[in-house]
Amino acid sequence: MGVKNFEAWDYVVFAGLFVISSGIGVFFAIKERKKTTSREFLVGGRQMSFGPVALSLTASFMSAVTVLGTPAEVYRFGASFLIFLIAYAFVVFFTSELFLPVFYRSGITSTYEYLQLRFNKPVRYAATVIYIVQTILYTGVVVYAPALALNQGIVCTFYCSLGGLKAVVWTDAFQMVVMIVGFLTVLIQGSNHVGGFNNVLEHARNGSRLHILDFDVDPLRRHTFWTIAVGGTFTWLGIYGVNQSTIQRCISCKTEKHAKLALYFNLLGLWIIAVCAIFSGLIMYSYFKDCDPWTSRVISAPDQLMPYFVMEIFATMPGLPGLFVACAFSGTLSTVAASINALATVTFEDFVKSCFPHLSDKLSTWISKGLCRKPSAGLLFGIMCTSMAVVASLMGSVVQAALSIHGMCGGPMLGLFTLGLVFPFVNWKGALGGLLTGITLSFWVAIGAFIYPAPDSKTLPLPLSTAQCVELNITTTEAPQLSSRPVLADTWYSLSYLYFSAVGCLGCIAAGIIISFLTVQAKRRRHRPTFNKTKQDYLDSGTAWKQGVESGLQNGLKQDTPAQIPGYSPKDKSYSNNVQEKTTYF
Repeated sequence: MGVKNFEAWDYVVFAGLFVISSGIGVFFAIKERKKTTSREFLVGGRQMSFGPVALSLTASFMSAVTVLGTPAEVYRFGASFLIFLIAYAFVVFFTSELFLPVFYRSGITSTYEYLQLRFNKPVRYAATVIYIVQTILYTGVVVYAPALALNQGIVCTFYCSLGGLKAVVWTDAFQMVVMIVGFLTVLIQGSNHVGGFNNVLEHARNGSRLHILDFDVDPLRRHTFWTIAVGGTFTWLGIYGVNQSTIQRCISCKTEKHAKLALYFNLLGLWIIAVCAIFSGLIMYSYFKDCDPWTSRVISAPDQLMPYFVMEIFATMPGLPGLFVACAFSGTLSTVAASINALATVTFEDFVKSCFPHLSDKLSTWISKGLCRKPSAGLLFGIMCTSMAVVASLMGSVVQAALSIHGMCGGPMLGLFTLGLVFPFVNWKGALGGLLTGITLSFWVAIGAFIYPAPDSKTLPLPLSTAQCVELNITTTEAPQLSSRPVLADTWYSLSYLYFSAVGCLGCIAAGIIISFLTVQAKRRRHRPTFNKTKQDYLDSGTAWKQGVESGLQNGLKQDTPAQIPGYSPKDKSYSNNVQEKTTYF
C-alpha cells in the first residue's frame, strides 16, 4: 500500500471551497454595507431565519474532529458512538427549553452579560476568560485535524471580518452541504469496494464492532452506555447550552420560535452527520480488516486512517479525494469562523464595551470588525488558535482531545450558569467559588489523564489484523514505559474522558450552594441576631436575584425586563429591526 497524492482535479475542487467561502463574505459585506451597527455585525440584526442557523449550528460543531476522528474511533473501539444520538437529543431539549429563553429574552449579545446581571462583574470576567481559553484550546485541536491549518484559518478570518455573523452563518450552511456530500461519496464508494453494505455489517459483527449497548456502570470504562449517554450529555450541554458560539447564532434569529426551531432542526443535522461518520468507520474497518495501516506503520496516527482510506478508494477518480478533503476542511472552516466571531463578540461586549459603555455606534462597529480582522485581536485570535494545533498534536486522538477540552472548561461553565438559573439563593461568592472549584477538579483529572493514560483494560481497544499486509522494512520502537504510576493513575486519572464535564459541573454546583449557604448564614449571624426570620434573611445583598419575578427564565436579571428592552415584543417573543442597538445594562 503506497501513499497516494492529490492530482490536479483534487486541487481544483479543494480550492473551489475557499473561493466560495470567501465569496460569501464579500457578498454580505457589499449587501449589508449600509447596516453597519455592531448589532448587525455580531448578531445579524436578530433577523435570521431558522434554516441557515440550524445548518450553521451543525457545521460549527461537526468539525474535522467529527469527519476524521469519529470514523477512526469507530474503527478502533466499535459503533457505541451511536449512543451519542441519545445525548444529542437531551442536549438540544435542555438548551432550547432552559437556557435559550433566558438569553434570547434578555436582549444580550454575550452570554456572559447574564452573569453580571445575575451576579456581578468579577463573575462575568472570570467566565469570559475561561471561555476564551476553552475556545483557543478547542480550535487548536480542530485546525490540527486536517492539513494546511494556517491557510484555512486565514480564509475564515477573512469572511468573518467582511460579512460578520450573517457571512459566517451562510458560509456554514454551504459547508454543511459540502460535508454531507463528501460523506455520501465515501459511503457509496466504500461500500462498493467491500462488496456491499451487507458485507460491511457482517465484517463489523465478526470484528466485534457492533457491540453497542454495554451497561457496565464502571466510570473508568472509556465507552459504555452510561459514559456516552450521561457523560456525553454533560459534555455537549456545556458546548451547546451556555457556549457563546452557539447562543450567538440562536439569538440572531428573528423570533424565539425560530431560535428553537433552529436548535431542533440542528438536532436532525447532528444525527445525520454522526450516523455518516459512524458508518464510514465501519466501512473503513471492513476494507482494512486484514491489513490495518496503523498497526503496520503505513500511517503514523489513527486519525490519518480516514484520509488514507479516501485516497485508496478514490485512486482512479480524480477530484473526489479533493471533495473529501474539502469536506473535512468545511467542518474546520465553520468551527474556526464561529470561534473567531464568538471571541470577537465576547471581547467587545465583555471587555471593551464594559470598560467604555458610552462608545458611539460608529466606533463600536469599527471595533467589532477590527476584533475580527484588524492586525490586532482578530488576527491574534487566528494565530493563537492555529498555534494551539502544535499542542493538540501531543494530545492523542482528536475526538478525545476535543471533548476533554470541552469537559475541562465547559463543565464548570455549565455549572455556573445552572447555579444562576436554577438556584435563586446562590450569591456571587458562591458562584465564583463554585466556578473555581469546578475548574480545579476538571483540570486536575484531565491533566492527570493526559500524563497517565488509562490502561487498555479500561479503554478496551478492539483487535486489528495485519495478516495480509505486505511486509515493510520498517524499524519500530516501543514507547518508553513509566517505571511506576501514582496511586491515582488507575482510579481518578483513569476516569472516562466523557465524565470530565460532569465532574466540573457537579463540583461547581455543590461548592456554589455550600459557599452561598455559609456566607448567608455568617452574614445573618452578624447583622440579624434574631429568630424573627424574613425572606431577606435568606438572600445575600450581593446577589442580583429579585423577589417577585414571575418567571424563572428571568432569574436574577437586575435591570430591564423583556418588556422594557427596546425592540422586544413579549407577545411575539421577537425583536423589531427598527431598533439598531440593544439597551446598555451597565
